[in-house]
Amino acid sequence: MLERRRKIRVLVAKPGLDGHDRGAKVIARSLRDAGMEVIYTGIRQTPQMIVEAAVQEDVDVIGLSILSGAHMELFPEILAGLRENGMEDVLLLAGGIIPVEDHEPLGEMGLNGIFGPGSSTKDIVKFIKDTVEERPFS
Repeated sequence: MLERRRKIRVLVAKPGLDGHDRGAKVIARSLRDAGMEVIYTGIRQTPQMIVEAAVQEDVDVIGLSILSGAHMELFPEILAGLRENGMEDVLLLAGGIIPVEDHEPLGEMGLNGIFGPGSSTKDIVKFIKDTVEERPFS
């Protein structure tokens, strides 16, 4: 395992018109408490805004919180933007209300994990740490 030179940097974003951000704030706080550096973009972010923030902040992880049902429209745009900016190695996670039947197609598109309602913050922290630490650090 490579030793990290800096904290894991996580961008937490709320794509689309969904204005409910309590869950995203709970996750952001839990990740901070676990020693990660968290950038929270706030609500109503466009895919372009999320990609730009990820590039500017040089993040290791992006956590998308969505409750609006627009994940199949918004997530592919975010993934395309990350590819266009050479950020295919960023760990991309989602939380919120995402129907089980959409999990496999989203994984095939490049989403690395989905954590729905009731997911343990400890499990999310462990998943991020384990996955990021397995990757070579550039």
